[in-house]
Amino acid sequence: MNTSMWGIGLASLVISCVLVACGARAETVTPFADPATVAGSISITGSSTVFPLTAAVVEAFADEGSSADITVAVTGTGAGIERFCQQGDVDIVNASRPMTDEEQAVCRTNGRLATGFLVGTDALAVVVSADNTFVEALSLSQLARIFSGDAITWDAVDPAYPPEPIALFSPGTDSGTFDYFVEKVFIGDSTALQQAPGIVLSENDNVLVDGIATDPTAIGYFGFAYYRANQEQLRAVALETSTAATDPVLPTAASVDDGSYVFARPLYIYTSTAILAEKPHVAAFIHYYLTNVTDFIDDVGYFPLEVTVSEQTRENFRHMVESTRE
Repeated sequence: MNTSMWGIGLASLVISCVLVACGARAETVTPFADPATVAGSISITGSSTVFPLTAAVVEAFADEGSSADITVAVTGTGAGIERFCQQGDVDIVNASRPMTDEEQAVCRTNGRLATGFLVGTDALAVVVSADNTFVEALSLSQLARIFSGDAITWDAVDPAYPPEPIALFSPGTDSGTFDYFVEKVFIGDSTALQQAPGIVLSENDNVLVDGIATDPTAIGYFGFAYYRANQEQLRAVALETSTAATDPVLPTAASVDDGSYVFARPLYIYTSTAILAEKPHVAAFIHYYLTNVTDFIDDVGYFPLEVTVSEQTRENFRHMVESTRE
């Protein structure tokens, strides 16, 4: 499995960017500082999907001279947001879906009102093993039958498929990817998916990659970057489009850009005004992230924002930083 480029391990994995301290005090850092002048600790947690992108930015920030001590944990979007809102020991949340109204309410109750910033687009990939020779394309209704356990053998999905049992792999319930899939395929009701016979649920996408890659009867889904990093072992399944006149499409830059791929979704990082006011070094890192993310996103395996959206995101961040000075 080709995951060495990200150093991804178990869901409890934490990466650290720790260099020799340069002596700069966090309080003296301006939000738009040279990385070489930025020190201080930054805690990031949340989405496994956004993890490799954030990890790439953290590495580049260090390469440009920052001595910031940055930890990035993988907990799943939901668990990351819960920790940010309730425990208050997280500076930035990686998220593969927007925060819900309920989550924002919890944040407000705890004085941690969160603001999200778009960092890219993912094409959630439905995948099978490279050894699977029969599944080429699926509809959303077929996915619903498969991941609910209504169809327990492949020939129940399509008579042309072999009568082999279906092995199911899905991100865990704390994952934003799980939430997104459930919303698209099951109209928000996760009951059937969670109760599907024998389904493997894990917040660790590498568990899903390994399980699917080694079983020709398996199927699962996760962020496009994990598929692309392991495409010698996996094969993406084409999905029906929103218009019947269009053939099923694979996740590609073109199908994401033209809107024909039904599982294209935005990726975010979240923080709060209070954190930026208290910790200018966090603001400096986020400014670097939003300014430079396009340089890393293709290598990681996701898709850049439209230029106008990217510019507006940076402008929104500038206004947020300026509000901390008023």
